[in-house]
Amino acid sequence: MKAFKGIAASDGIAIASAFRLTEPDLSFKKRTVTDASDEIKRLYAAIDVSKDELLTIQQKTLEDLGSHEAEVFKAHVAILSDPELLKRIKSTIEKDKLNAEYALTKVTDSYIKIFDSMTDNEYIRQRSSDIHDVTKRVLSHLLGVPLVDPALIHQPVIIIAHDLTPSDTAQFVPTYVKGIVSDMGGRTSHSAIMSRSLEIPAVVGFTGSLSEIKNGETVIVDGSTGNVIVNPTEAQKEEFTQKQTAYQKRQNRLANLRFQTTSSSDGKHPILAANIGTLDDLQGAVENGAEGIGLFRTEFLYMDTNHLPTEDEQFKVYKQVLETMDHKPVIIRTADIGGDKDLPYLKVPKEDNPFLGYRAIRMSLDKPDIFRTQLRALLRASAFGKLSIMFPMITTINELQRAKTILNQERIKLIREKVPVKPVRVGIMVEVPAAAILADQFANEVDFMSIGTNDLIQYIMAADRGNRHVSYLYQPYNPAVLRLIKNIIDACHDNHLPAYMCGEMAGDQLAIPILVGMGLDEFSMNASSILKSRALIRRLDSREMVTLANKALTMASTSEEVVAFIHQALNDGQ
Repeated sequence: MKAFKGIAASDGIAIASAFRLTEPDLSFKKRTVTDASDEIKRLYAAIDVSKDELLTIQQKTLEDLGSHEAEVFKAHVAILSDPELLKRIKSTIEKDKLNAEYALTKVTDSYIKIFDSMTDNEYIRQRSSDIHDVTKRVLSHLLGVPLVDPALIHQPVIIIAHDLTPSDTAQFVPTYVKGIVSDMGGRTSHSAIMSRSLEIPAVVGFTGSLSEIKNGETVIVDGSTGNVIVNPTEAQKEEFTQKQTAYQKRQNRLANLRFQTTSSSDGKHPILAANIGTLDDLQGAVENGAEGIGLFRTEFLYMDTNHLPTEDEQFKVYKQVLETMDHKPVIIRTADIGGDKDLPYLKVPKEDNPFLGYRAIRMSLDKPDIFRTQLRALLRASAFGKLSIMFPMITTINELQRAKTILNQERIKLIREKVPVKPVRVGIMVEVPAAAILADQFANEVDFMSIGTNDLIQYIMAADRGNRHVSYLYQPYNPAVLRLIKNIIDACHDNHLPAYMCGEMAGDQLAIPILVGMGLDEFSMNASSILKSRALIRRLDSREMVTLANKALTMASTSEEVVAFIHQALNDGQ
């Protein structure tokens, strides 16, 4: 028996034989060519075949999983149709007289490097896997090396792979693929998202050596904890078989909560909303019973293209989000671009400390033409639902007032142009300690506040959450963090405003009881966390949680002691 640990990427438990998904040899040599036109013809022929394959996979995914997952392959086709990408590859072949394989990988590697450098956003970093996926497909046709076809698996297996592309995962048949273990990836990679859609337990970021898992060996995958057991004992197999049964019963109970109102045991009704980054995320929000969208990260509209999105392009996306949510509340955040979110077409200078640099509202106010375009698109979309607009990275009252002035100017222009515009609520994302401390003053200027814990915690603790050397300081339960969060919530309530949260802490099962006790009005989280959070809140008495929260706030102790206290308090209450 061998035990390993990784990142829990898709809940559930699987027990089956290992099936190693080996990578084909796509190695090649850089070489000069005499006829560049022949290489360009080879390139376009390989791209055309790849597009045909992707369209076939897209159709199969649409039939098996639905439009949400099929959108990934629509995006892959779009990558291979991107005129700027093709122009750069073609230029490399013509200018340097290099073979198509080298030109393809040289250009796509530069794109991958850009996405991988975006250290504060795992979702964006994972987009590099999309480019890697399509590059591998085109390369296989240039080299005449067939890719492994996962659809040919016809027996119950646990897939063991160094990495999984969305194309691989989409072809898995859940009847046979019972679980997944991979070296690479994170919870927000497309393959992990698809694993959750297929309800296949998955562990990614495997910390052991995959070479220690041989074909045919029995493997247990616990996608809820990240545990992987190879060649388990009979007692372990029996234990995890029972856990499988218990997990499925829990899932069946959670499914019954999809269309129920969130309510604590004593009748309090906090809202459970979803965080989304693209239209692809909308279906998951609806299917998991989201009572609204608490955060739409619009910067992805800017990062998934090679140009600034136009007013009409943005309007269509915002309109679709509002219509899909069918008059449920939707909070759309203006673009948090700049800093480490490098947009090549904006040519923003590199910064030594991008987290504290030229980004979000700071860039929006400095580039008002870009800001006004987005605000016009948002205001036009307001006619189609219940829209709130949220400004990110607000630090001073002056910044907020300037942003509101520009918003009102664009509203007046649209009204004069006879464009339908509905009233919208205006709020800020509280993620800078200065704004958190002065929350009572900001309350006079907004309709709501939403706490962005991801950045707020790292700023409070002066610890870069992407730096593994100081990761121990990223402490959501540190009393200093809890006290500042309570300060924001109290400032909102003292001024008759709702207090929201849209950071990862909102979906944290250990944090939720404290936040209920603090009186948080809306929890916005990854859609996959909504149902289990709803089930948790139904078991909580908000009055008892007030006592728990007050105790945690007054503890002059470490984060670990607060965690132990919460665990003990919740266990005693069961």
